[in-house]
Amino acid sequence: MANLVIGNIQIDRIVEMILPFQTLSNFYPDAGQEQIEACRAMFEPWALCPETGKLILVVQSYLVRTRQHTILIDTCVGCDKTIPYYMDWNKRKDRSWLAKLADSGVSPSDVDFVFCTHLHCDHAGWNTQLVDGRWVPTFPNAKYIMSRNDFEQMQEIDSLGYKENVLPVVEAGQAQIVETDYAMNEHIWLEPTPGHTPGHVAVGLASNGAEAVMCGDLIHSPIQCVYPEWNAGSDADPFQAAITRRAFLSENCDRERLVMASHFPEPSIGRIVRADDAFRFVFSD
Repeated sequence: MANLVIGNIQIDRIVEMILPFQTLSNFYPDAGQEQIEACRAMFEPWALCPETGKLILVVQSYLVRTRQHTILIDTCVGCDKTIPYYMDWNKRKDRSWLAKLADSGVSPSDVDFVFCTHLHCDHAGWNTQLVDGRWVPTFPNAKYIMSRNDFEQMQEIDSLGYKENVLPVVEAGQAQIVETDYAMNEHIWLEPTPGHTPGHVAVGLASNGAEAVMCGDLIHSPIQCVYPEWNAGSDADPFQAAITRRAFLSENCDRERLVMASHFPEPSIGRIVRADDAFRFVFSD
């Protein structure tokens, strides 16, 4: 059973992990103590862990099947990756994400496209896997759609994340570097949402009059619907991120378009509604 059906498009969540991640004050440097206390009343226990006060974060991909293509949006953390700043993610050996993909009826060779909202380690990890000591693309028949701004920045920085998650895809000839307004067809396209990274994109979907959008990391938690001015510490351009976030919330509120979130607690899919001068996220049934 699909998690979501949009017209003729079937969408499944492929969850890698669910974990209490960081406290509000660590994750959102703009958060005041009074606001944090208000959040505890509103968001415990489903989005905030009562014991630790940490955000509950889901790390997941979206498997999208149209009549023509099998597509993954983002690829989580992966295995064997070098991520020393988050030890829970560093050199992971848990390959259950691949098993969950198989349980959905898809093998890596079935994937036609991988859409990358951005190239951070928890969104591009399964782009590649370690085989006989070499990083190789996990999806041998897929084109990997990456925004030019993010790709060029990663290429310039030449980080371990680039070497492990991106460069092997380029060397295999499977990278498709595009502008942030790229459209594959009338059913799936990119929407520019800069701020978290320079070339961050959301992924729009439409079929038979129904619409959805996968928002990536332009919003990390439903808490940011209530406090859209809060920026994550990982936002590359906090000023731009806040502008992008409020614009996205305004454009998508009080309409039938579903929002598929990267990191929101389960079920992670819902609609945005207006609440006074901010917003609220209402999960789908």
